[in-house]
Amino acid sequence: MKDKIFNFLLVLLLVLLTLNLLAPKKSQTALENIISLKTEQSYTVPAWIKVEVSNKTAEDFTFHTCQNFQIKKDSKIITPDVCEEVTLKSTESYTIDLSKEFSKFSDTGKYFANLKKNDVDIISQFEVEHRGFFWKFFIFFFYAPVYNLMAFLLEITNYSLGWAIIIITIIIRIILLVPQHKMMVSQARMQKIQPKIKEIQDKHKGNHQMLGVELMKLYKDEKVNPMWSCGLLLIQMPILIVIYNVIVWIQNTSNTYYLYDVLSDYNMASISANFYWVDLFWMWGWNGLILALIVGWLQYIQVKLSLHFNQKNKPTGVVLEKKKEANDYSSFMPDPDMLNKFMLYGMPVMIAFITYTFFAWVGLYWWVGTLFMILQQLFVNKILKK
Repeated sequence: MKDKIFNFLLVLLLVLLTLNLLAPKKSQTALENIISLKTEQSYTVPAWIKVEVSNKTAEDFTFHTCQNFQIKKDSKIITPDVCEEVTLKSTESYTIDLSKEFSKFSDTGKYFANLKKNDVDIISQFEVEHRGFFWKFFIFFFYAPVYNLMAFLLEITNYSLGWAIIIITIIIRIILLVPQHKMMVSQARMQKIQPKIKEIQDKHKGNHQMLGVELMKLYKDEKVNPMWSCGLLLIQMPILIVIYNVIVWIQNTSNTYYLYDVLSDYNMASISANFYWVDLFWMWGWNGLILALIVGWLQYIQVKLSLHFNQKNKPTGVVLEKKKEANDYSSFMPDPDMLNKFMLYGMPVMIAFITYTFFAWVGLYWWVGTLFMILQQLFVNKILKK
């Protein structure tokens, strides 16, 4: 019985294979099989819609972007503003760019891109959604204000991206002037109390609880806050992230969705990314190397100035070095000499490398910001001398 069933299935398989080989092939002239539309599955407001039309036939395919193509949502019909006749040769593709028409896709829901030619409809579906709560919060309170500030600065600088970046860097440094000043003063005081810290470490080595209590008391008495550096970094990071995104997407047409009414005359097409001999959206190359070396050198000067005053006023006869015993230095306070060497040599090298690997405008931002900090450090050193 099993042999009969096996033989029957084998014969059935052979029959099906034979029919498949002898059956007439489906006509390759049907447009729904050989002309395709491709879009992203979902977009968020403002939707930057692009539809790719691909010709997979052996013949040329001609269509009109307005007469043969449209996008539907319920009873709403959207056609491109730019109407033209397009001829695609075999294997060629053409992208219908609707990114400048994002305002037409402000309603959320499902949309259907429809290419109709010779009574055959080719359809691609996509969905437009609102952004999530956190992204809306980020856009409303951070991205949109900074983007509009950049747009205003571009207008008053004749759309020079370089000068706009310089001005916004100075504005940010002015905003951070007070916390930066406190951080610099705190770092200087921290260096001056190193001998006292060393005494407490020697006195309470191995007793981490008592060591922590005594260090906190010393910081309070000397009005030193060791967390100022971390706090300033936490303040700067969101600002840097916003600025980076704003400048990277500064020429993205969908950004006009965030423009305030007072900037209605803003002309994105006039933005110039060439700043003297540098293309601000270029990376690597000789220009990037020179810019990275300058930024690294300026960073070295800034750190040197911050350490020069402290080393000059360091009490004689006191050597702050890590002893051979592992317990002599606690995790509460890293080796100050090693930390200073890293800040003096490691930090400039690291920042120079980052500058070289990023867009040139990042180097320009660091260049101006570090010059500002050098001037501020000179002022702080002058105050500390008194």
